[in-house]
Amino acid sequence: MPLLESGENYLETILILKQRNGSVRSIDIATEMNFTKASVSRAMSILKRDNYITMEADGRINLTEAGMRKASSVLDRHVTLTRFINEYLQVPVEIAEKDACRIEHIISPETFNGIKNLLAEPKI
Repeated sequence: MPLLESGENYLETILILKQRNGSVRSIDIATEMNFTKASVSRAMSILKRDNYITMEADGRINLTEAGMRKASSVLDRHVTLTRFINEYLQVPVEIAEKDACRIEHIISPETFNGIKNLLAEPKI
């Protein structure tokens, strides 16, 4: 079953929180995303069912290998697109962040790789 945009956002948030705090619980996700605990709980059960996360008995959430691959990919698209929009299009970083968050879910691999290659080239 393909992962929806909301699922990608949850995985990205789990990865960011794990990097920032070392561990992640549902309440951390709810706080970070400004969602209700019930919404996060439902999403976590779907991500668990689809083998993107595991949940410890104490409530800690871990990304599976598939979850880590997907979360890393989404985060890479987010960071790269934010940088491109901010640096090349001269859009303020706050707007670039919001736009990147929307674009990261629909951009084709070909276009994304083109942007990534452009960012890797030295500026003249």
